[in-house]
Amino acid sequence: MNDASTVGTATALNAESAIVPKKLAHYVIRTRNFEKMLAWYRTVFLLKTSFEAPVIAFLTYDDEHHRIAFLNTAHLPPAPEQKCAGIDHVAFTYGSLSDLLLTYERLKGEGILPFWCINHGPTSSMYYRDPEGNEIELQVDNYDSIEEATAYFSSPAFAANPIGVDFDPDVLLQKLRAGVPVAELLRQGAAPVASEKAYVFTTLPPPPAA
Repeated sequence: MNDASTVGTATALNAESAIVPKKLAHYVIRTRNFEKMLAWYRTVFLLKTSFEAPVIAFLTYDDEHHRIAFLNTAHLPPAPEQKCAGIDHVAFTYGSLSDLLLTYERLKGEGILPFWCINHGPTSSMYYRDPEGNEIELQVDNYDSIEEATAYFSSPAFAANPIGVDFDPDVLLQKLRAGVPVAELLRQGAAPVASEKAYVFTTLPPPPAA
């Protein structure tokens, strides 16, 4: 059992050394539709299977033994359909705008379409829903360095619009193939969407006043 002096020392050491995780390793999804979910994620991320059994599967898109795992929980009740508190989405970064748009094109050919495409400022992002409604963000960094992206969060532009500007991925892909410089395509407004087609970010009420 920790006594007060031990806890105090550990807290001081952690604060001084600022120990943080080395990386985000993986996440695990409970699913009532095991095979359907496996098929969707394999299609979206071209996942390799590290291990699969009727109750659990471990999959990866790189040299890590698993990045996404699935638990077969068909016996559990479904998640509520209405909006509720919890994790909103999980995001994956691609190496270039070309990689992101070619992935969009490949998935479109499979009948998998994003419900929202938006340039947040720091990233250009496409949001998808898996077969159980979980939201997945595929993104590309808009800045060459983390310092530039971080600085954007303190800019007047971000303060004025912290959500971003919608874009049309087909127009963006067309412009990319036409030779428009990538730096220009990563700017907000590069492929505008008509206001009536813009995605409504949320219908949730604002949090209660403190």
